[in-house]
Amino acid sequence: MIDLRFLRENPDVVRASQRARGEDPSLVDVLLEADAARRAAVATADNLRAEQKALGKKVGKASPDERPALLQLGQELSAKVKEAEAAETAADADLDAAQRALSNVVQEGAPAGGEDDYIVLDTIGTPREFDFEPKDHLDLGESLGLIDMERGAKVSGSRFYFLTGNGALLQLGLLQLAAQKAVANGFTMMIPPVLVRPEIMQGTGFLGQHSAEVYHLEDDDLYLVGTSEVPLAGYHSGEILDLSAGAKRYAGWSSCFRREAGSYGKDTRGIIRVHQFDKVEMFVYTTPDQADAEHRRLLAWEQEMLAAIEVPYRVIDVAAGDLGSSAARKFDCEAWVPTQQTYRELTSTSNCTTFQARRLNVRYRDENGKPQIAATLNGTLATTRWIVALLENHQQADGSVRVPAALVPFVGTDVLVPR
Repeated sequence: MIDLRFLRENPDVVRASQRARGEDPSLVDVLLEADAARRAAVATADNLRAEQKALGKKVGKASPDERPALLQLGQELSAKVKEAEAAETAADADLDAAQRALSNVVQEGAPAGGEDDYIVLDTIGTPREFDFEPKDHLDLGESLGLIDMERGAKVSGSRFYFLTGNGALLQLGLLQLAAQKAVANGFTMMIPPVLVRPEIMQGTGFLGQHSAEVYHLEDDDLYLVGTSEVPLAGYHSGEILDLSAGAKRYAGWSSCFRREAGSYGKDTRGIIRVHQFDKVEMFVYTTPDQADAEHRRLLAWEQEMLAAIEVPYRVIDVAAGDLGSSAARKFDCEAWVPTQQTYRELTSTSNCTTFQARRLNVRYRDENGKPQIAATLNGTLATTRWIVALLENHQQADGSVRVPAALVPFVGTDVLVPR
């Protein structure tokens, strides 16, 4: 949730952020009113409690003749205090609901607009010119014995799959390479739970506009995560961190689950948009003044991984209307997919500023020892979808696929050949 002090001092900035996202700017006024009402309710309750305390002292010093009237007044005041405290509780709930309804404030410089209004920041590599008709990743995956969609659907339904043989080794190699790079850059590797409590899912912002994409186990009231960002964000919930030596960096290796609600008919072929995939996700806790620099570092580490798999890609600055509710700024890396003649997202890195940490009560101590709200960031380091770009860009005329040098030690061969 956003900083109330920032909201009070910069309401027009927050309204502009809402408009840039394509969301309702009037929610700013709803929150301002809820904030004012809550502060008024707190003041009323505090004043009545102070009055009650002062009256208690009077009763203790009162003469027998004065005491009955003071006790009567005390009863009346006690009723008023209870009423004021109930109003305070209701105002707290109203404020919390209004605050949670607002997305994070979009960072200055992020493009306004929707999904198609991104800005290309850089293009790395040149899309390959083929002297034969390239196959798509599914044809390649099936002919090479890497992907089995038919049996995935038989076992689990549409948008599920098996990675088989070298397909499994290819994914494990990608994730292991990502893990090695993360550790080399100071990240602590984590294998987190993939089921989380509602307050953790809510705290990361995934039960707002993305709630339809989340699997919920009603009997247990637990949620399957769509990214290890969620359990890693909850890892330090309710804690005060020591960031005096720098950021805390974690890399989570997990299976991820998404319902893909609203995407029916889109990317139904192959493994581009599926219900289950594996991913190594970077997650960082830092101080707000270091968040922008950390965001650039996360992007650079993602680019190192993309260089290792040797595919052409571009970096885009995602438009405000295409940001998740928690993100103030997001950079995506999109790899070229030859058979689609377009770029497709492989990585995202988001600066969530203090939005998630405020919800999850994650703080650090400043140079004066005073607790402050931390900033959180996240970024993809490898995921199952990378296999799509890898197969298509490295295919050869005879139907084989060259394995990038960085992955050869994990796969055990430098060429995948048709069965």
